[in-house]
Amino acid sequence: MPEGDTVWNTARLLEQALVGSVLTGTELRVPQLAATDLTGWTVAASASRGKHLLLRLERDGDHRTLHSHLRMDGSWRAYRPGERRSGPPAHLIRVVLRTDRSVAVGYHLHEVALFPTAEEARRLGHLGPDLLGEDWDPQEAARRIAADPQRSIAEALLDQRNLAGVGNLYKSETLFLRGLWPWTPVSAVPDLPATVRLAQQLLAANRGRWTQTTTGSLRRGDTTYVYGRRAHPCRRCGAAIQRAEQGERVTFWCPRCQPAPDDAPPPAAG
Repeated sequence: MPEGDTVWNTARLLEQALVGSVLTGTELRVPQLAATDLTGWTVAASASRGKHLLLRLERDGDHRTLHSHLRMDGSWRAYRPGERRSGPPAHLIRVVLRTDRSVAVGYHLHEVALFPTAEEARRLGHLGPDLLGEDWDPQEAARRIAADPQRSIAEALLDQRNLAGVGNLYKSETLFLRGLWPWTPVSAVPDLPATVRLAQQLLAANRGRWTQTTTGSLRRGDTTYVYGRRAHPCRRCGAAIQRAEQGERVTFWCPRCQPAPDDAPPPAAG
């Protein structure tokens, strides 16, 4: 599942493949852009904003941004011209961008849009501080989270309006490392800035590599403390890791290291 670090890495992949080159052919396989041809445009920059990808294009003084969102299952891959594609099935292709030196293919992309680059701030202005961006500000992220004190800390961390880039993996891992029960109300979290700083540190540690780890190990099966480990023993105390639905998402936690209050109702099984 793409999270902020995966999107940041994808932006670097597209930067290496496309930036500085003129598009020699394009396919935009989404209804609203089906008749759009970007041939002749130069790829000026590749950037990420939380979980949003931004390819900035220019031609004859005009500046446009090709925006996409990976959501749960989107991805981009880059190939050499003529290279056999090894990605997902062809029917999932949404965007193809060709240059003399590479072919970038976007699979199962969401929210694909083309708009003037000057509109980026307005279209993405609802997002909170980007954990991997120049605007990162843990105090501002904590302030936004604190504005809804009765909300659970897990749901608050996932809200991109509070801070941009956290998904289920980093949510679960951050709360484990902070010893916080995922349903803890924001008002009961003892140090919100420390919590969001830890989330940022976990994401930042994985910039530049595709294997996400919070434990420090890159060995398969050893990369997380609780995420994806339902019924496995906690690496710290040995208790069985739990998994449950929370809102429209799932969460993982250790019932011993992240204890619930005595009067808390049991979470819904997930």
